[in-house]
Amino acid sequence: MKLTNAISVAAFGFAGGVCRALLSAILDANGVLLANLLGCFLLAFLTYYVIERNLLAGWLNAGLGTGLIGAFTTFSSFSTTTIRLAQHSLLQGGGYLLVSMVGGLAMAGLGMLLARYLGRVVDRHA
Repeated sequence: MKLTNAISVAAFGFAGGVCRALLSAILDANGVLLANLLGCFLLAFLTYYVIERNLLAGWLNAGLGTGLIGAFTTFSSFSTTTIRLAQHSLLQGGGYLLVSMVGGLAMAGLGMLLARYLGRVVDRHA
């Protein structure tokens, strides 16, 4: 791994972790859910629009994708929140799990569709 990529991932990872922590502090379980759904959308958009079109330098793509979005959305936060909610209520925990999984896939699909659409619009006007 290049040093610039590592520095970028670390710096953006710090920012992503802080943003997720703030959302969690403000919105509790809903903050984790919001971070995960938004992250699914953003990573798909970044992948299918920015990275595929080579709009940014590789170190910046690594920082934004792996660092920022990777730290913003974590499986560990999702898992511990699901377990905490399920201990309180199996229905609430199951609902959170379902909304996270289906919503995450839907948001990733939406991010990809928007990226593809914008790519076609930009290509037509170029």
